[in-house]
Amino acid sequence: MGGALAIGWAKSGNNEITVTARTEQTLSRFAGVDNICTSTDNREAVRGADVVVLAVKPWLIEDVCRQIAGNLDFSRQIILSVAANIFFDSLREFLGCETAKVCYIMPNIAAEYGEAMTYLAPEGGFSAEDTSIARDLLLEVGKVKVCKEKEVAAGNMLSGCGIAYVMRFIHAMMEGGVEMGLYPKEAQEIAMQTMKGAVAVLEGKNMHPAVGIDKVTTPGGLTIRGLNELDHAGFNSAVIRCLKAGLVITLPD
Repeated sequence: MGGALAIGWAKSGNNEITVTARTEQTLSRFAGVDNICTSTDNREAVRGADVVVLAVKPWLIEDVCRQIAGNLDFSRQIILSVAANIFFDSLREFLGCETAKVCYIMPNIAAEYGEAMTYLAPEGGFSAEDTSIARDLLLEVGKVKVCKEKEVAAGNMLSGCGIAYVMRFIHAMMEGGVEMGLYPKEAQEIAMQTMKGAVAVLEGKNMHPAVGIDKVTTPGGLTIRGLNELDHAGFNSAVIRCLKAGLVITLPD
C-alpha cells in the first residue's frame, strides 16, 4: 500500500517523497523513480516533512511510532496512518502526544495508477485546513471519501480488500472464456475491457447498476439466462458475505 501511494504521488509531480524501509532490497523497487528518495533511517526521514505516512502492518505501528516520535514536530506535521484497525487513541499513545495531528486513511493499491478509492477519517485533532491538505494529497491518487473513524472498516472491505474481489471475478470470467475456447491472455483482455466498459457506462450516465442490467437484458435472451445462473449459485449473497467476513469494528469507548 505504501509503495503504491508513493509511486502515485511521484507520478503527480507535485511532491518530494522519501520512502523508508528496513532493507535496501525493499527500497530497490523505487530506484530511478522521479521525485522519490529512499532511506533506511525512519528518524531522519521524518525531519522537516509536511506529511508523514505510516504505511506499515498493524503489529509494527507501535514500534515505528515510538521510534520516530522524538523527531516529529507535533505542532505542524500531519500524520496519516494506513494501519488497519489502529485508531486515534492508540496512535497518540504510541506517539506519546495527546495533541498529535493523526488521521486514519484506507486507500488501495490502485493509488499507483491514480485510481484509488481512499477513506479519510480526520478525527484526530485535525482542523479544516489539515483535512483539506490531506484530502488534496489523496485526490492526486484517486477518489476520496471523508468519513468517520467507524466507517473506515467498511471502506476497507469495500475498496481495500474489494479490489481483490473484483480481480477474482475477472479471473472467473477468464476461466469461463478459456472453457469456451479462448486463450487465457485473450480472455483476460476481454474480461478487463468488459469491466472497464461497465464502469464507464455507470459513471457516464450516473446510472444505478440495476438500471444498467435492465438495459442489457431482453426477455428470453442470453443475458437473463446467465443472470439467473448467478442467482441460482447465490452470487449476491456470496458477495455480501464476502464483504462482511472481514468487517471488524472495534472502536474505543
